[in-house]
Amino acid sequence: MKTFQDKVVLITGATSGIGKVTALEFAKAGAKITAAGRREAEGAALVAELKALGADALFVRTDVAVEADVQALVEKTVAAFGRLDVAFNNAGIEHLAPVVDDTVEGYRRVFDINVLGVLLCLKHEIPAMLKTGGGAIINTSSIAGHLGFPGAAAYAATKHAVEGLTKTAALEHAQQGLRVNAVAPGAIVTDMIQRFAGGPESDTAKYLASLHPVGRLGRAEEVAAAVLFLASPQASFITGHSLAVDGGFLAK
Repeated sequence: MKTFQDKVVLITGATSGIGKVTALEFAKAGAKITAAGRREAEGAALVAELKALGADALFVRTDVAVEADVQALVEKTVAAFGRLDVAFNNAGIEHLAPVVDDTVEGYRRVFDINVLGVLLCLKHEIPAMLKTGGGAIINTSSIAGHLGFPGAAAYAATKHAVEGLTKTAALEHAQQGLRVNAVAPGAIVTDMIQRFAGGPESDTAKYLASLHPVGRLGRAEEVAAAVLFLASPQASFITGHSLAVDGGFLAK
């Protein structure tokens, strides 16, 4: 039997990168999937891929910074599949600016999506999970949630906030069958790296790779594997933890 056979999984930021790859991996493991994001064409294409793998799937257009969108996302998931077992709160954006150059607008945008978005997802996912005895939630943090990141002050602050939300939600529901953890990726080959570094073969990307002790950038599949582990019964005694998927970056 597949690990997530008939389990219902909700993934935000699912139309590209880590979110998309994780959705595909959950589908291969037997899950029913709600994919959430802001791009409808990409969402429809993802649902087609998920169904081709044999998964029940739907796409719900969602801006995680809008509470009505998040509430509707959870409600539509439960209406379609009857329950919610796993949530991967992955939606997020990058934001590059040193402290002295940042702006109120930039701060609010990155905090609305990266922090408020996670808080709203937790707020609405947790009650839905508790109705059927609990579940597992994984939030996307970053190595920037564990140390300072010169040139990305507000972004690093958002990921530190995600770490705090993860630990607090885990403690609040530890005795209710609900586990809350985070993954903290290093530099991963995704569209975000394309925007930040100009592609995986650029000099910037090669420099980023050199900062990781294993000497390369990570793959989205490697983060997805960590998410599926944290969502699985094999991680039943793990909650409030942030699992670094970083090629040794934080060990330095």
